[in-house]
Amino acid sequence: MVDLETAVMTVEMIEASQLGTQAIAAALAVSITGLAAAWAEYGIGSAAVGATAENRDVFGMALLLTVIPETIVIFGLVVSLLILF
Repeated sequence: MVDLETAVMTVEMIEASQLGTQAIAAALAVSITGLAAAWAEYGIGSAAVGATAENRDVFGMALLLTVIPETIVIFGLVVSLLILF
């Protein structure tokens, strides 16, 4: 059992805690944007397949709209790299 009155945080403990917090923040940045992009592509992809089945001329636009949510993940990756470095 640790005596709270004499507990001392060393510099190494503080640095390790800060590094762990940065790693968690970077992981959250990538994972949340990845889940958001997957959710967006779920709706866009099903609508794009339906529109393409009815009219093949909209395939290019449907493909473009399907790719746009992936930029969100790239932004999340950039934010996580900024957090880590």
